[in-house]
Parts: sequence; C-alpha cells; structure tokens
Amino acid sequence: MIPVQAAPLWAYGIGATFAVAAGRQLQWWERSVRGEGVRTRSRAANPYLALTLLYAALLPAPTGAYLMWQNPAWSTMHAARGHDGVWAGFALFYGASVVVGALLGFLVARLFVLVGAGYWGYLQAVAGYFLLFFTLIHGWDGTGYERLLSADPQAFADWPAEGVANGVLAFATSGTFLAVLIFGTAVIGTMLLAEIGWLVEGWRLPGAAADLKVPRVIAVAIAGAGVYGLPFAGALGASVLVRLLGWWAGIGVFALLAGVVLLPARSPVRALYGLVGVPDRHWQVEPEAEAEAGERAGAGAVAEPGRAEPEVRRTSRPG
Repeated sequence: MIPVQAAPLWAYGIGATFAVAAGRQLQWWERSVRGEGVRTRSRAANPYLALTLLYAALLPAPTGAYLMWQNPAWSTMHAARGHDGVWAGFALFYGASVVVGALLGFLVARLFVLVGAGYWGYLQAVAGYFLLFFTLIHGWDGTGYERLLSADPQAFADWPAEGVANGVLAFATSGTFLAVLIFGTAVIGTMLLAEIGWLVEGWRLPGAAADLKVPRVIAVAIAGAGVYGLPFAGALGASVLVRLLGWWAGIGVFALLAGVVLLPARSPVRALYGLVGVPDRHWQVEPEAEAEAGERAGAGAVAEPGRAEPEVRRTSRPG
C-alpha cells in the first residue's frame, strides 16, 4: 500500500504498536501458560502474535504487491520508470518484508513489555514510524514527498515547474490515489480497530485501573498522538534540519534533541506514556499479588499480635 522502500519500516512500527497495545494480555498469557507444556508456551501459540502476522499477510502485503503491479514507478518512489525496471522478485520481497518486519517489531516490543520496560517497547514503534515518515517526507535525496505525491515519472519530472499545489492536485485526481485511498481505508482502519480494541481489552484486566490515570477516550488520544503524531513531527523536523545543516550535522542535532525529549526519566513523553496504563512491571509480578500485599500491609497496623495471616491461593489465569 506504500512504496517498497518504506514498507518494512511501517511493518516494524505496526508490529511494535500491536505488542504494546496488547501489553497486559501478553503478560497475562505468560502467566497463564506457566508450568504448561512446550507446545502451549511456544510463541506460535500466542494469539496476539498470530493475529499480528495474519494482519500483515492479508492486508498490507497483498495490497502493496497489487500497487506494485498497477504502478511500479510510484511503488518504487520512481527508482523504476515502469514494469521493465522492476525485477519480479521485488513483489516477493515486498510481501516478505512486511510480514518479517511486523514479526520483528512485535517480538522486540514484546520482549521489553514482558521484562517491565514497556516504554522501550513503545520507542520501537516510535522508531519504526519515524523512519517511515522520514522516508516519505525526505527520502534519500530530499525529494521524498515529491516522489510520494507523483503518480507517474512525468509528474515527478514536472514537479519543480508545476509547484506543490498543482502536484498535489494532480496526484489526488489519479487512479493511484484512488487505489491508495480504498486500500488505506481497509488496512489502516483494521489496524486502528485492533490497536484500540487491544488497549481497551487490556484496561479491563486486574491492575489496569490503578495504572490508567485518565479516561479511556483521552488515553486513546494520547496513545495515537504518541505513536503517530510524535514520529511525524520528528520526521518533519529532521528533514528541515538536514536541509539546513546537511546530513551529518542535521541528523546529529536531531538525535541530540530526540534524546532530550525521549530519554530522561522526567521527560514529557514518559509522563504522557505513564497516563495510558501500559504495565511497567515484569510479567512474573502479578497485579493481584501487589494489591493483596498492599492490603495486608495496611491491615497489619491494626491486626492482633501473634495472629497468623490466612494463606491465599491465587490462580495464574485471568478471570
């Protein structure tokens, strides 16, 4: 659905976002299969990983392959002018890179979520979407948005003379834009439904009420701005810096600014991330155990001396 140069980056961001959105469920999955057989504990048995791969294989991969056949020039960001310039293996590469990218993004973010470093899992999504937007906005030679908004090689060649307004209007009235619009509705719509649905599903699990600091609607808006808005703004800013300072100086200044915004413990992005309620504990730490320990500690101040606490047995399965 997008040019081949950006497809693996987008897929990595999608996989990482899916894993963070299902962070609570992934931790519950690890607890629920603790002590069970190898087959149950295998990654292939994880329903969220399976659904992520199914999504990548059924929507982004085939729609991208179709657009490569319909308009190979646009699908390669005009690195090729037509079918004669596109090796048939590119179609195979497109589909495979989308599925593999989603798999890698999911597994890396899942690893961070399970060990209690969910913020770093979120940064995987930010990195994937930043690289996606930077490729589409700036590209490798500063003409990324011109290549993206040119339906054919002639339109790309005429871009300097036609200007931005005429270039955008010509693309918006092309068959390629219509195909992107139709496919995008299905691909992006399904993606957003899955991400929001998994977030809401996770907020219903034990312990989520304590972690979710804002109403759910606001939390969804914050999550969307953090996953899509922040990387887009970063890619736009990086493109401006590269144009003004050159590649090395521009990327260096941007990396410094990004580190200041994202990495400090008291950064605004960390603060907003903390409002969404993605778990920041290791998967072996059960929310119910923390809550019960807090209740026992509070009751211990008024408990009768020498009276033993009753043993509480908990199941590791949700519900």
